[in-house]
This record gives sequence, structure tokens and C-alpha cells, in this order.
Amino acid sequence: MRVKRTQYEIFWEILTYCKTPRLFTSIIQRCDLNSKIAQEYLNFLESKGYISRTNEGDRTFFLTTCAAREFLDLFMKLYLELFNNTPEFKI
Repeated sequence: MRVKRTQYEIFWEILTYCKTPRLFTSIIQRCDLNSKIAQEYLNFLESKGYISRTNEGDRTFFLTTCAAREFLDLFMKLYLELFNNTPEFKI
């Protein structure tokens, strides 16, 4: 049985997945989100400067920024402290 993810886990999944440029559709598929929710998460992460949007022709790519490194590091430390293992997300 799969436990419901917190929004922080979803942020972590998106940022981890987008360490290389990713298309919106691949993000929603890989992170198991619907398009409306995914857009809300991406807009939030972009407003915080954690993800950037790049247009190449008619395609938009999302990429994790250096500013997200602190969130990713803190999240990993907290997760390890609470659960004694790393978050599960197979890239």
C-alpha cells in the first residue's frame, strides 16, 4: 500500500527529477501528478527561484536551480532523521 505523499515530498521529487531539463508532460507522468496540481507546484517552485523555465522552440523545459540545493539538502537531512532512510524516488 502506498502512503500519501506530503507536499514537501512532491517538491523534492520534482526538484530531484528536474536536475536535468524536463518537459511538463514527463514531470506529471514521472511524479504521478495531474496537470493542474503539477502546474501549481511548478509555479510555486518557480516563484521561490528553485526551478527555472526555458523555452526551446515550442517546447518548455523545467530545470532545478542552484538555489534549490539548500532545500534538497535540508529535506534529505530531515527525512533521514525522521525515518532513518532516504526518500524513495527512482529516477
